[in-house]
Amino acid sequence: MSDIPTIKVRDNGPYVVSGPVKLIDAEGNEFETKATFSLCRCGQSSNKPFCDGTHKTFFESVVRANEK
Repeated sequence: MSDIPTIKVRDNGPYVVSGPVKLIDAEGNEFETKATFSLCRCGQSSNKPFCDGTHKTFFESVVRANEK
């Protein structure tokens, strides 16, 4: 596992988070996570904030960073 946390935006899918990071809810409670986990982007997961694959049937989003 890398010492640098990374978040990868998957085409038509979730955010994939890797590295040493804590995921905290609005009340300050920490979610239990693995070394790599996926966060829902479509809003329809039944396991929010985590991705459960629901996006595969309808979600489309391709995001690219601006070139410098």
